[in-house]
Amino acid sequence: MTRFTILPCLLLILATTFSHAQQLSLFTQYRENATIINPAAVESDFLAFGQNISFGGSYRAQWVGLDNAPTTQTLRGSYMHTAGSGVTFMAGGYLMNDQTGPTGFTGFYGRIAGIVSSDPEESGFVVGLSAGAVNFRVDASGIRLREQGDLVGTMDQSQFFPDVGVGLYYYRMTGSNDNMFYMGLSVPQVFGLDLAFQDQDGDYEVQRLQHYYGMLGYYFFFDNGSFLEPSLWVKYVDGAPVNTDFNLRYYLPVNFWIGAGASSAATAHLEAGFLLGDTVGFDNTFSVSYGYGYSFSSFGPSAGATHEISLGYSMFR
Repeated sequence: MTRFTILPCLLLILATTFSHAQQLSLFTQYRENATIINPAAVESDFLAFGQNISFGGSYRAQWVGLDNAPTTQTLRGSYMHTAGSGVTFMAGGYLMNDQTGPTGFTGFYGRIAGIVSSDPEESGFVVGLSAGAVNFRVDASGIRLREQGDLVGTMDQSQFFPDVGVGLYYYRMTGSNDNMFYMGLSVPQVFGLDLAFQDQDGDYEVQRLQHYYGMLGYYFFFDNGSFLEPSLWVKYVDGAPVNTDFNLRYYLPVNFWIGAGASSAATAHLEAGFLLGDTVGFDNTFSVSYGYGYSFSSFGPSAGATHEISLGYSMFR
């Protein structure tokens, strides 16, 4: 069976250099998409403001200026039951669409998690599971061939497959200001995939590998209503180096925040956002944030900038 290179050569070089062979979607503001990265994760709206219902969406354009560069769109929702003790629950779901060159996928996932805690508002150990269906698609006309003379069809191809993710998460209040510590481990795509696409002119295969994620962070709350949040996102996929992304965010008492960070893939990023709504009890808030990333790698062609916009609505019930 003839095998084809799925992405253009330039994108393959960039993917290896800047994203360390990551096949799943990347995020600049990974805090906003924590429940996509880890099905057991608690929303940042709860950790920062005690809001247990959250909705959000994001749009990410990576390597702007390059043809066929990746774009990602997400929609998500979460509910966390904070009353009672023993084992309480979280539930939610998300929709994700990702396109890179001739390949792309669209997936819909539901998630459910159990919180083991004597008081979920103060601490908890969470076990989470996500499950959904993903449509993986290939535009055959956009595929570059590995060997000159190989045949490739011009028909668009797509396949559906099931997807499952698992995660562990722990959070806890600490200190006199009720600071919040959190950490998590996850495999958002448990099933490895070997997809075979076929038409009258030739065959080709797509392989996807499991990704392993770790998250770590801390909220330092101050008496004036502000807080400082350092956070870490560690990513690993077989055959590639471990990638570590660090971010530091400062939330001002005027409902505005700024942040900055860098990763071991020689990238740096900045972010800013603001809240609208009840700033006293934080019962209902609307958030808007923007993230900007830039690569400083000296290997390969310039990858261009990355832009990411996130919107969110949260409440306490």
